[in-house]
Amino acid sequence: MPEQCEVAVVGAGPAGISAACVLADHGVDVVVFERGEFPGAKNISGGVLYGHDLAAIIPDFADRGCPIERNIVESRLWYISDDGGYSLGYRDRIFGESRRNNVFTVGRARFDRWFAGQAAEKGALVVCSTVVTDLLKDSSGRVCGVRTDRDDGDVEARVVLLADGINSPLAAQTGFRPEPEPDHVALAVKEIIELSEKTISERFNVAPEDGVTIEILGSATRGMNGVAALYTNRKSLSLVIGGSLKDFMRQGLKPYELIDDLKAHPMIASLIRGGEPREYMAHWLPEGGYNQVPRLFGDGFLIAGDSGMLFNALHREGSNMAMISGKLAAETILKAIHRNDYSSKTLAAYQEALNHSFIMKDLKKYRRFPGFLEKHRQEIFGVFPALSGMAAREMLTVDGMDKKKKQSRIWRSIRKKMTIAGLIRIVFDAWRSVK
Repeated sequence: MPEQCEVAVVGAGPAGISAACVLADHGVDVVVFERGEFPGAKNISGGVLYGHDLAAIIPDFADRGCPIERNIVESRLWYISDDGGYSLGYRDRIFGESRRNNVFTVGRARFDRWFAGQAAEKGALVVCSTVVTDLLKDSSGRVCGVRTDRDDGDVEARVVLLADGINSPLAAQTGFRPEPEPDHVALAVKEIIELSEKTISERFNVAPEDGVTIEILGSATRGMNGVAALYTNRKSLSLVIGGSLKDFMRQGLKPYELIDDLKAHPMIASLIRGGEPREYMAHWLPEGGYNQVPRLFGDGFLIAGDSGMLFNALHREGSNMAMISGKLAAETILKAIHRNDYSSKTLAAYQEALNHSFIMKDLKKYRRFPGFLEKHRQEIFGVFPALSGMAAREMLTVDGMDKKKKQSRIWRSIRKKMTIAGLIRIVFDAWRSVK
């Protein structure tokens, strides 16, 4: 391991490796430290990536053997009650043709290893099984390197990029980012269910290389502020569900209880029938939104990706924000190297670049959304799913009762649980949180 480098990157996830690729492309001596045995060892298997943002780092990623599982041609949104649910989906031929790989699924362990391999081919050094325990500082307080858990493990660097995730002990220990509060973090659990490639294609009505994503809201989280999702891989399905860590603590629920209930739901059970569970993992997600983003730069350091709380909870976008924040951090570092100035004054250009990108624009647009979900958690994840399920069930039951009487019965049930004024308030708050 070198005793010094130009740039030290902490974390070999999408943010850190994106930065390493950009820096290595420009001949910068960059070292990436990863605490796992290999890049991706500590990531949940199975998820979605966005081709536009990966292409900003590696334009020909598909030709370079990116381990794509399935190209997503259809996106579905479910709103479920305990026993049923509504389904809204959209499929477009353009996502199988000119916009192919707009969104695609990957196994994160395979993808992260491949991505890190691309950075290594460009000249970056990726050092695994190494924990960065502290940051080195000079007499003026500027960050000037990292301390690792290896013997003689101090490595000097002109700039350090922190990109080691939401549960980064380093960011909290150094005080550059406060420890996330329970209501600003989601705990997600994921199960990988193995099915044959043919079975998946038939059940989701797609070609062998194409797939579907399903986002699931409603009662699946037992009244907690959270979501579930189902993603198609080539020979498996990724089933994930998560909720606010604060809600898990408040309600005393176990994550495996949620995913077991979800697997038994009639809209899920038929899709996973006959599948064999292969993996079960848990992960934290940053969901504090715009108001919880810390200061992302300082003398000698930058913060990118989940470490910087860069996650769009409404659209479930995180990997794209990680990649682009890593790219913007690298471009800022290149300017600093050119000027030979690594002060916060120069590195502040990173924050300006983020502010002009979709990252901060989207986070700012939805800055009220986390508060909206918490304020109306009981209605959105409990009352509404039950009432909407009851209404659909009654209207679809053919039992000789006229529809006007059915509508009156449904309306009376709704009025017992919700006032008109309360409903108007929720609709207004929802509009305000996303406008």
